[in-house]
Amino acid sequence: MLDTLNKRRIAIDLTPQLTIIETILRERETFFAQIAEDKGIGSKIRAMLISCFIFLALYGGVMGGIHGWQQALSSMIKLPILFLVTLMICAPSLHFFNVLFGSRQTIMQTIALLLTAISTTSVLLFSVAPISLFFLLSDSGYLFYKLLNVGIFVLAGVLGVFFLREGMRIVTERTDDPNIQTRRMIFRLWVVVYGFVGSQMAWALSPFMGAPGLDFVLFRNDGGNIYADILNTLNAMLNLI
Repeated sequence: MLDTLNKRRIAIDLTPQLTIIETILRERETFFAQIAEDKGIGSKIRAMLISCFIFLALYGGVMGGIHGWQQALSSMIKLPILFLVTLMICAPSLHFFNVLFGSRQTIMQTIALLLTAISTTSVLLFSVAPISLFFLLSDSGYLFYKLLNVGIFVLAGVLGVFFLREGMRIVTERTDDPNIQTRRMIFRLWVVVYGFVGSQMAWALSPFMGAPGLDFVLFRNDGGNIYADILNTLNAMLNLI
């Protein structure tokens, strides 16, 4: 009886953490306005961290399932680490460059804004996890499955960046601010840097799927880079057609 009550209490406690993403998507302007007014930043960050970790872990498990349970478990842990460590590396540069050019937001507001983008990306990945699982179970082949997941990540990441841009507009821009254009340029450059850091971090944490015929390893350091690997995979896929 006590175990049942504890399980129900955990489920109740997690509910607001997971539903915060739906709040972000449905009531984005209100959510961003609360960040701008510094209302409940701590609780919002905590809820987004929990929801991001859960959704990214679930998608990582599906993605790594092509190489067995060990790879699935490894990817469940590494995928949230990929996004959150990239956030930790890149958040200070965006914040302090914005502050240098007139931004009044705090570092916690910057982190909250970036987490809304990661939250959006994570829930989009979670939403297409059944599609990824379908192709996994239908034995579509490693090369196709790998490129499919790359495409899914690119799409979800781009949509997350657009969402972040909307949040930056609401939270940081003022009509009487002479530095708006400068900060917009900084944001565009930062997005490019963020993409490079994230892709390099993904390569450092690889494999997330594991090539067929190879034993499971937690990390594989065989040189190269993620862009060359994607091009090689695409070339091998085209050669099979």
